[in-house]
Amino acid sequence: MTFINKLSAAWKANNSLLCVGLDPDVNRFPKHLQGKPDAVFEFCKAIIDATADVACAFKPQIAYFAALRAEDQLEAICSYLREKHPAIPLVLDAKRGDIGATAEQYAREAFERYNADAVTLNPYMGFDSIAPFLEWKDRGAILLCRTSNPGGSDLQFLMVGGQEKPLPLYQHVAQLAAKEWNKNGQIALVVGATFPQELAEVRALIGDMPLLVPGIGAQGGDIQATVSAGKTANGTGMMINSSRAILYATPKGNEDFAQAARRVAVETCDAINVFRN
Repeated sequence: MTFINKLSAAWKANNSLLCVGLDPDVNRFPKHLQGKPDAVFEFCKAIIDATADVACAFKPQIAYFAALRAEDQLEAICSYLREKHPAIPLVLDAKRGDIGATAEQYAREAFERYNADAVTLNPYMGFDSIAPFLEWKDRGAILLCRTSNPGGSDLQFLMVGGQEKPLPLYQHVAQLAAKEWNKNGQIALVVGATFPQELAEVRALIGDMPLLVPGIGAQGGDIQATVSAGKTANGTGMMINSSRAILYATPKGNEDFAQAARRVAVETCDAINVFRN
């Protein structure tokens, strides 16, 4: 099954556009996990099991694992997801951006080592920075387009192109991704919830292509504005990511972190669904 097909099935099966981000910060773990050698795995496993029925995707952020020298635990988490929740897409948030043989190795890391359904990529080195990932014809390439951080405007708003009406760079990337780059039909884009007007403009350019939308929860993106701007005609089309607001829904040290995470995940999923139709 391709990434897009798997994502579409998850939207329907779980009636959810919520993507749960896995950003493990050991300083915020409950006391009973502090100091355990497999704490990262146990924490993420508990979050996954508590939220799997209300998620359309899980998105581990590789930097959080690498900084802890916990790539082996990330591998174990990815294997656990494949075994216990195989219908839910696994998006590796790596934001890789290189060319040639190096990009080929990054593709192997994402799709062989971690067996991800999709990976986030930085396309600002051009098509040859994403081409090696497209060799995996059933896997997804999720390209940074209009990012949720304020500094994204430094470059993404530059006017480019030889058209009669030049476009901001992020819109040029969106058009490339939706047309000549999307050779397998498995490309998606990252557009932040913090910029709903730009989100709507990207949706108008790309049709029904999926969007990974960070920025709700801890970053303050408005759910109603996000859904209204980014949904497709059938009320899907987005993986609306929330990480810290779900992972750390209870004060540090509480052992009921997974139950608290589930409560916030259900509330977020329900809030999104209010505005889908």
